[in-house]
Amino acid sequence: MQENPQEILNLVAQTIYDKKGLNVLALDVKGISSITDMIIVAEGNVDRHVVSIAKSITQALKEQGINPVFVEGLHHGDWVVLDYMQLIVHIFMPGYREKYQIERLFPEAELIDLDIKSMKAV
Repeated sequence: MQENPQEILNLVAQTIYDKKGLNVLALDVKGISSITDMIIVAEGNVDRHVVSIAKSITQALKEQGINPVFVEGLHHGDWVVLDYMQLIVHIFMPGYREKYQIERLFPEAELIDLDIKSMKAV
């Protein structure tokens, strides 16, 4: 991953926002999780929306020279996981997010502030 993880988080969050993703939350789980340092959780409206968001994130990070080590869920679209080692992205349909409550697995995790622009410059 790039030197500045905050820039990567912001790029992922901005991509989710630009694709009209919902309820974006970023957690710092460094020292809490044994598999990653940061988690982003978000929602799409329907399965195709979830997949579209995931593919857009993958493309945006690929343009920065960052590729996932693991991707799961693109065929179903109810819950997609993008694993970038230091960052894991979870994109859910709303009912699945409520069911699995990923963010509750790390109650001591700190929220990470994200810099999301409400409008892209033209």
